[in-house]
Amino acid sequence: MKAGLIGLGRMGANLARNMKNNGHTVHIYNRTADKMEAMLDEGFVGFTDLKEFVDSLETPRTLFVMITAGPAVDSVIDSLVPHLEEGDLIIDSGNSRFSDTVARGEKLKSQGIHFMDIGTSGGTEGALNGACMMVGGEKSDYERIEPMLSDICVPGGLGYMGKSGSGHYVKMVHNGIEYGMMQAIAEGFEILEKCEFDLDLKNVSDVWNNGSIITSYLIGLCSNIFDEDSDFDQINDRVESSGEGLWTVEESLRLKVPAPVITSSLHTRYRSEQESSFSGRVTAALRNQFGGHRVFKGGK
Repeated sequence: MKAGLIGLGRMGANLARNMKNNGHTVHIYNRTADKMEAMLDEGFVGFTDLKEFVDSLETPRTLFVMITAGPAVDSVIDSLVPHLEEGDLIIDSGNSRFSDTVARGEKLKSQGIHFMDIGTSGGTEGALNGACMMVGGEKSDYERIEPMLSDICVPGGLGYMGKSGSGHYVKMVHNGIEYGMMQAIAEGFEILEKCEFDLDLKNVSDVWNNGSIITSYLIGLCSNIFDEDSDFDQINDRVESSGEGLWTVEESLRLKVPAPVITSSLHTRYRSEQESSFSGRVTAALRNQFGGHRVFKGGK
């Protein structure tokens, strides 16, 4: 299958490589040419002109957009539409707010353009070697591209969630849960770090990740971060909130569903901008491990 991909950040570039490694033809476009040019030696077909990029794809076109949520997504979509034809498909595979996705889908439908939302999980490693994808949109669109999506996902890690917006909604709640899980892991390691026993935290994480009830991808990453910097002396404990946790908490309030763990973990991230803690440094390091999110060095 041939597809276009816009946005060559940490996730987008690896997603493009994943598609290519699985036998699909990927044409790439990025707002800044340097990231695109760096991938041309890998065999990608790159474009600096948006119209030429769109015209290079077979109809009905399939275009993945993997950029930061917010106005930038609208800007890219608005730039694409004049060059598209009825039946072409735009896929927002970033972390857009679900309500924005619903509005975009309705607007594009009135113009004859198909639109899908894919919540993509697994971090940068998953984007490259096998992602987990939660898909929203028209079932017929999903069925058309399902073979390609199956190729780039881990077995069992692909699912159709329902109508437009549902993919991003499920990913939003997923990330809210992720906030709570990371916070619990980080707090547990802070207790271990401060206790009277001289514990090797890498050893603890290795043991926990083999047969324990909390065995998980995140616990596995703890082994990496404690091996690299067991004291986190060079990592500031400021942990950014990228939006999904806040949106999950807002939904819990709208639906009147108590979500104290997720809410507390969100508040802790806000607190990290004001206070310093070992648990904050663990959380910051974990986010860097799985998603390549930036860490702040030294003092605030």
